[in-house]
Amino acid sequence: MYAVFVIFLPFIMAALLPAMHRLIGDRLIGWYVMAVPLVLFATLVRLIPRIADGEVIDASYAWIPDAGIDLAVRVDGLGMIFALLITGVGTLVALYSIYYLSPRESLGHFYVYLLLFMGAMLGVVFSDNLMLLYTFWELTSISSFLLIAFWYHRKGSRYGAQKAMLITVMGGVSMLAGFLMLYFMTGTFSISEIIGMRDTLAGESMIIPAMFLILLGAFTKSVQFPFHIWLPDAMEAPTPVSAYLHSATMVKAGIYLVALFTPLFGGLEAWFWSLTIAGIVTLLWGAFNAMKQNDLKALLAYSTISQLGLIMSLLGFGSAALSADAAGNPTVYAAAGFAALFYLLNHSTFKGLLFMVIGIVDHEIGTRDIRRLGGLMSFMPVTFTFAVIGSFSMAGLPPFNGFLSKEMFFGAAVDIASGQPFAGGAEVLFPVVGWLASVFTFVYCTIIVYRTFLGPVQPEKIDRTPHEAPKGMLVAPGILAALVILIFFFPNVVGKYVIGPAMQVMFPVLSQEANLVPKIEAWHGVNLPLVMTFGVIALGLLLFITFRHWKRIYRVAPFRWTMDSIYRGVLQTGEAASTIVTDLYMTGRSRDYFAFIYLFFLVTVGGMLFLTGAFEPDFSRGPVGIFEISFVIIMAFAAIAMLFARSRITATLLNGVLGYSVAIFFVFFRAPDLALTQTVIETVTTVLFLLCFHFLPEWKPEDSPLRTKVVNGLIAIGAGTLVTAFGLTVQGYDVYASISSYFEDSYKLAGGSNIVNAILGDFRAFDTMLEVVVLFIAGIGVYTLIALKPKKGGDDVEGK
Repeated sequence: MYAVFVIFLPFIMAALLPAMHRLIGDRLIGWYVMAVPLVLFATLVRLIPRIADGEVIDASYAWIPDAGIDLAVRVDGLGMIFALLITGVGTLVALYSIYYLSPRESLGHFYVYLLLFMGAMLGVVFSDNLMLLYTFWELTSISSFLLIAFWYHRKGSRYGAQKAMLITVMGGVSMLAGFLMLYFMTGTFSISEIIGMRDTLAGESMIIPAMFLILLGAFTKSVQFPFHIWLPDAMEAPTPVSAYLHSATMVKAGIYLVALFTPLFGGLEAWFWSLTIAGIVTLLWGAFNAMKQNDLKALLAYSTISQLGLIMSLLGFGSAALSADAAGNPTVYAAAGFAALFYLLNHSTFKGLLFMVIGIVDHEIGTRDIRRLGGLMSFMPVTFTFAVIGSFSMAGLPPFNGFLSKEMFFGAAVDIASGQPFAGGAEVLFPVVGWLASVFTFVYCTIIVYRTFLGPVQPEKIDRTPHEAPKGMLVAPGILAALVILIFFFPNVVGKYVIGPAMQVMFPVLSQEANLVPKIEAWHGVNLPLVMTFGVIALGLLLFITFRHWKRIYRVAPFRWTMDSIYRGVLQTGEAASTIVTDLYMTGRSRDYFAFIYLFFLVTVGGMLFLTGAFEPDFSRGPVGIFEISFVIIMAFAAIAMLFARSRITATLLNGVLGYSVAIFFVFFRAPDLALTQTVIETVTTVLFLLCFHFLPEWKPEDSPLRTKVVNGLIAIGAGTLVTAFGLTVQGYDVYASISSYFEDSYKLAGGSNIVNAILGDFRAFDTMLEVVVLFIAGIGVYTLIALKPKKGGDDVEGK
């Protein structure tokens, strides 16, 4: 029940929030929302000792049992890490938003979206059913769309939300296809059961395609190259949204997905290279682009892209531990997986802190443009201190937690380069690329601190007098800053109780044979990772000092050919193509629409009958008498004569002949109830036609060209012939037993001696009821139109 409570509490509180908002007002609504993640965080903290002992808390409830889809939830060590981030950072973000957002904002909507996203993310990390996970996965995309577009009056917010939605949903659909392939291979949607079939699935032909499809979903959500382009535009969201979604939660969903399926796909060469190459490229590209940004939030966006690439590459390094060729010393490679999870926690603390710092600067100064800032240290000393802590931690300097995880990254990259199960030569570049990206990271971290808080003040470029933020706004970043330092001094507490249980989930076989929780130390003596750190500082300072001389490299033409421009080009091309196609069939003429419908019918149904050889008419159903032949001739005459009618009344009467002839056929076939129904409907329809046509202007038949008439005739003849052929084919299709025998016992089953009445009133009662509801709604619509008819002599709409 713990997992169900944790997942659904945010949804319940979101449903109650509108009523609570009216009751307690804008001043207290933020505190009401903050209580939700705070309670959930406290609940999860109580479970840490049990999870650390290896316990797994799970529950399952039938949802769609016929399809094998259950509401299956599972709290294990891996999900616990992400749940603590979702609820812990969520509490701080809610507190921060109380002071950041103005009461003039639509706070009710904002907090409903925030709670929906929180519940969806908790659902993702606690789901033990593929379809349940996918449901929550897409709900995160929808709720994040609403949060990014919160300031919908801004064009940039709408564009950023649309971009994030399109890319992440595309990846989600791909992931769904991969999930379905896993289901077809295993016969179950249970994630734990599928992972338990690792050895069985190894030889399946669909395992690699399924892996790539699932990775596509993970890469789009966690902004791996080339799907990273949505994150910078998502920075149009309010800063609390950026601090929550884009540092600690949403962008980590793809990381969670990769970690979740590492026990299944880890050890595959395609998995190793996909993760490591995507991660290393994203790490370098994000860091390189971060240095040129003038907007502080854009800089943080690209730094987030880079850091997520680093974590993804570490997960790739760690997956080598599950290879059969790594049996000699798998713990060396598994240490990279530990480093990934440790970096995940550290990144959430210092990046959430930096987003809040930038939000404070924007809130109090009115701008995030580095070119307009400078010298804020003397006006905002507390915010400056937080900026130093967050930036230096991201740069990998002591005494901050980022130093520990950056050292572990260097160590893992060196270990992989020195030899790994999938050696192909390219692995020697991993530590080089990682080191170069770290140099860039040091440069843009220095830019954040120096160009924002040091240097000369530029009062002529800002609209407000610089001053420190309110105390309430400093509480949340202050807690994160304290965590950044505390984790540096007490990292093994986190390693043992939080990361250790997750390692048991990622490497279940190895955890039974070896200790996968290394001791984290700030000092390992003089080794290669430490030398690499000194090199980062030295070259980073040099590049920062000479930045204005070499930054012209960003104006080189190839760097203008970005993935973002490709995305815009694809959208523009798609819109232009869709406009052309739409103009082809949206002609505004009913004749064209009917022609399209009947042609589609002819091609699909007729083509299927022809290709499958299913056309086997049965003419042995009984003799055809003179009466049937006579009325067929009458109906054919009426149908043909209708084409040459010169008035609406004539056409209506001929249409009535067709309808009444069908009713007579029902009499021939001994179906008096259908005959009566057809007669009543035909009478009412004919009368209504005549009443309506009385008020219409004189009808002038369209004088169509001969070519159009010939085409119309061919389509009509083809459709009629196909319907006849289809009917005859169905009459002769007796592969399955008829269901009519079931309804013959209607008196016993439903208490009705009339089979038709029993079917309408009992067997398909809901269908009949809904038909009545539809007619009732249509009647209300007709009455409304009549009631709104303007009175004679009254003013028209334009005159009012």
